[in-house]
Amino acid sequence: MDTVLIVEDDEGIADFVDRELQHEGFATLIAGTGRQALSLFESGKPGLILLDIMLPELSGLEVLRRIRKVSSVPVILLTARGETYDKVNGLNAGADDYLAKPFEIEELLARMHAVLRRAGQAAVPAHLKNRDLELFPESMKVTFAGKPLEFSKTEFLMLRNFMEHVNQVLSRDQIMSAVWGEGHFIDDNNVDVYVGYLRAKIDQPSGTEYIKTMRGTGYMMTDGSGPA
Repeated sequence: MDTVLIVEDDEGIADFVDRELQHEGFATLIAGTGRQALSLFESGKPGLILLDIMLPELSGLEVLRRIRKVSSVPVILLTARGETYDKVNGLNAGADDYLAKPFEIEELLARMHAVLRRAGQAAVPAHLKNRDLELFPESMKVTFAGKPLEFSKTEFLMLRNFMEHVNQVLSRDQIMSAVWGEGHFIDDNNVDVYVGYLRAKIDQPSGTEYIKTMRGTGYMMTDGSGPA
C-alpha cells in the first residue's frame, strides 16, 4: 500500500482520517503545518497527499505549487464546502482532485483509489517527442527546441495525452477521462479552453500547427508529416 501524507491542522480530522486509512492498510504521515508538510514530503516520499488548503505557516496552495515543481505525486485537496475559488485555484495549481469538508470516509477512499489508479495505469516513458516538442513525464518538464516551457498540471496531462496518441483523433470524452478521470464533473467546454492554452504556448510561438481541430469529432496532435 502507498504511504499517504495527511496535511491537516485540525487534529480531530487528522486523527480520524489517520485511523481510517491505517484500517484500510495504508501507511500514514501527518503534518499540521505547511512547512512540516514539505519536510515530510521530502523525507517520507509519500505516494499520495491529502492536503488541506487552510494551513499555518504556508497555505495548502503554496505547498502544492512547491511540490509540483519537483513531483507529480497525486494530491487531493481538502476544501471548505462551497469554496469554488479554492477548488479552481487548486486544480489549476496541479491538484488531481478535491473533496469538500465535511466528507464521508467512503467518498475519500473512493477518490484516493481513483487517483492512485490513474497514476499507475501505465509505465512511465522516459520522454515523449514530437518534432521540436519534448515532454518528460517523471519531472513534468516540457521543452520546445531545447527551451523550457511552463505548464499547469492540467495542461501537462492534456499535452502528455496528445503526445501519447500522435496522429490519432481523440474525442472530448476520451480527453476528459484521461485528464480528469472517470466519473469527472467537468464540462466538455473545458477541453476546448485547455486546448486553447496549449496552442497559445506551442502553436503560436512556433508558427506551427501541432493540434488540429477535427470538426464533430475532437482533436488530433499531428507529427507534421502530411495532411490530416
